[in-house]
Amino acid sequence: MKIAIPTDAWHPQVSGVVTKFERIARELGTMGHEVCLITPDMFKTVPCPTYPQIRLALRPGKRIADLFDSFAPDYIHLATEGPIGLAARSYCVKATYPFTTSYTTRFPEYIRLRFPIPRGVTYAVLRWFHNASSAVMVTTSAMIEELRNWGFKNLVQWNLGVDSALFSPAAREQLTDKRPILMYVGRVAVEKNIEDFLNLKIDGTKYVVGDGPDFSRLKAKYPQARFPGYKSGEELARYFASADVFVFPSKTDTFGLVMLEALASGVPVAAYPVRGPLDVLIQGQTGYMDEDLGKAVIDAMAIDRAKCREYALSYTWTGSTKQFFENLALIRRKGKP
Repeated sequence: MKIAIPTDAWHPQVSGVVTKFERIARELGTMGHEVCLITPDMFKTVPCPTYPQIRLALRPGKRIADLFDSFAPDYIHLATEGPIGLAARSYCVKATYPFTTSYTTRFPEYIRLRFPIPRGVTYAVLRWFHNASSAVMVTTSAMIEELRNWGFKNLVQWNLGVDSALFSPAAREQLTDKRPILMYVGRVAVEKNIEDFLNLKIDGTKYVVGDGPDFSRLKAKYPQARFPGYKSGEELARYFASADVFVFPSKTDTFGLVMLEALASGVPVAAYPVRGPLDVLIQGQTGYMDEDLGKAVIDAMAIDRAKCREYALSYTWTGSTKQFFENLALIRRKGKP
């Protein structure tokens, strides 16, 4: 089958969305499907306000129509709700060409942290975007229920995976910093609530691995913490595996792929008891969740690292991709454009 995936999230941006669709496209190719990723680097772009690392495509409509017409996809999946996603949605609606979408980011919460826009307004826009699709793929059953309460339709579950060969306890290094080593990996942005982590009064060494709009400010404000910047591949895996506890302070994620990467590395997770951690972690077995994040960190240190790894092995990209393709099959084609 030929599958087109327009996405506003792509390199050099670093996010779980980029990781997910990069891996899904690779797995689909292995399964024998032909994938056309439509990404911002194919267009003229401008930096996103308040987040310049994200590039937004300028007037992508005509180019997207040309790409769809030449590729003639059997399925179209809209990964994001930005300019590329909007242009692709417009094309599909006008051509009566069924499509699927995925709800991967809690934009109403993210936007509310930056601008005084009520969540209900943003959810109304997202509901308009997604309710035209044949299936809205969501990472957890709890998130499905939350979106249903906001009026979203055609919701289906799509479990994620983790590269357990790359992220492994075998990558652990003996860092010379004072133990315990508390690790955060991900975007360095306000919605990730990283300052709750950096303000913890726990003896040891804190690491913030990643980049984003808050990187320079936080590095200057917290000189006692380590800020190695963006890392990838085996180097990133070594950071994960070298931690004693992975701290996930976000209260706005729909899932939190980095938690699976930490668990696959044999590292327990400390987090707040909110959506994302509640859907990924098993309390007392793979991590601890507590309104007191410091208590969650202390409790997580006692968890068996081998059990964390064993749990993560149940999440595979092969299984995730098969479920993704099964969700595509929910489309009932009305004919090619």
